[in-house]
Amino acid sequence: MRVYIYGEKVLADVAAPVASVTPELCSLLDEMVPFMRANRGVGLAAPQIGVSQRFFVMDAGDKVRKVINPEILSAGNSTAEMEEGCLSVPGIHKKVRRPKRIQVRYLNEAGETVEEELKDYPARVFQHEFDHLDGVLFVDRITPIARKLVSRDLERLAEQAAKQEETA
Repeated sequence: MRVYIYGEKVLADVAAPVASVTPELCSLLDEMVPFMRANRGVGLAAPQIGVSQRFFVMDAGDKVRKVINPEILSAGNSTAEMEEGCLSVPGIHKKVRRPKRIQVRYLNEAGETVEEELKDYPARVFQHEFDHLDGVLFVDRITPIARKLVSRDLERLAEQAAKQEETA
């Protein structure tokens, strides 16, 4: 398992829904949690490990969630700006504005439907990982000025990704 980086195609694709919760999927979700922690992340989406399917794991400090086929049902009007980073965009941290509260629905690893309201940091992590499933990275959500400031770093990452894909 490896973390795919900015510029690799799988990160820009819209991921396919998971057809069914299988033992193989549960095993992969179980492997993703320690891998995420070993890389000092709080979330890890399937596209970040090269799997173009709609699932992710997250641990925003309240509990570990294994999220399959997530939906964001609604978002509150109140937003907050907070610095974000991403395992797939190493070395870059920028402020992103997101809703502070969201209502979500997803399947857990037992195939059960979970509906919950998330707020503050767990809501932010969920939204960040959810974006990965739609081929959106946090750098796609930063201001144009902030984007200009990191453009050279993003070019460098894209060059690394191109080299990685050449050797694959």
